[in-house]
Amino acid sequence: MKKVVNLLIGLPVALVLVTLAIANRHSVRLVLDPFRPDAPALSLTLPFYIYLLGALMAGVALGGVATWLNQGRWRHAANIRTREVRRWQSEAERLTRERDEMVTAGKAASSPGERKQLAIVGRRS
Repeated sequence: MKKVVNLLIGLPVALVLVTLAIANRHSVRLVLDPFRPDAPALSLTLPFYIYLLGALMAGVALGGVATWLNQGRWRHAANIRTREVRRWQSEAERLTRERDEMVTAGKAASSPGERKQLAIVGRRS
């Protein structure tokens, strides 16, 4: 299902990008010197579709970074909750081991007094 959705979305997007690249393949000069546009110290001459695709990729990258930064508080809260869960799970496992050891020791106790003492201690924890 995911492959079908990717094809339904990816194929039209690819066709549009190829069409833009073919329609805008003439060279364009990008001047990066605002003080001397007639004789710039730094300029690029590339096909126009390169600029279009570059702007598209820069927008996607900036949007991803902005989203990642905006969701930082939720990732932080999730990390805190994960640490709490692990701590409580280890505590529960430790208590289960202690209870099992007490039950095992209770079966091994020979006198009724020892069994009663272990049962009282077992109920407290």
